[in-house]
Amino acid sequence: MEIIRRNLLDIQQRMQAAVVRSEFRINIPKLIAVTKYAEPEWIEALVELGCRNFGESRPQQLAQRKVWLAEVKDLNWHQIGHLQRNKVRPVVESGAWIHSIDSWRLLDRIEEISAELQLTTPLLLQINISGEEQKSGFAPEDFLEEVERIKSLNHCRVLGLMTMAPDTEDENIIRNVFRELRILRDQARQKLPAELQLPELSMGMSGDFEIAIEEGATMVRVGSKLYRGLTS
Repeated sequence: MEIIRRNLLDIQQRMQAAVVRSEFRINIPKLIAVTKYAEPEWIEALVELGCRNFGESRPQQLAQRKVWLAEVKDLNWHQIGHLQRNKVRPVVESGAWIHSIDSWRLLDRIEEISAELQLTTPLLLQINISGEEQKSGFAPEDFLEEVERIKSLNHCRVLGLMTMAPDTEDENIIRNVFRELRILRDQARQKLPAELQLPELSMGMSGDFEIAIEEGATMVRVGSKLYRGLTS
């Protein structure tokens, strides 16, 4: 508990400092604690310390952990990993935010399942800003060309965009990826009605969340830095 408390406090302080440095003067972003490799007692410690947003990559594990922590009523779950079309149902049933919508086919499937279950699913569209072949996501130009498709959705709430920066030590490259996502979001807003202004930008992980906040992130996904000093 004490190790996680120190790690969490360090991250929160660094987030606050990044907000102060940011020209956007945004509110403190949501910290999504990534729990893919976390031990149950680590997650319990984070809950006790006040964390309320948790990110999972695997749909089955997300569903299991949501049931396990069902007594904690104000938790929010986030599907942050790649989502296959045949795994959509359990994620929609869980009520989780989905950060990794990387194609119109996947979005259409989520709309279909959400309508069938009479639910509204909050989600973000993943944009492959860096253009890396190993990363999934919409190409920026394709997204912008067809963004008005989201106006026809009745059971999906497209609340923003998500991206991942390349694995590099070059901070300029990382910063440019996050900046380009924000610019792309602002361009998309020009094509969308007031109720679809894509307020959320999910960007930044353990190694680059401070840069992401400086560039306007509203959600950061942090895993390894929360568990530094622990062994599983």
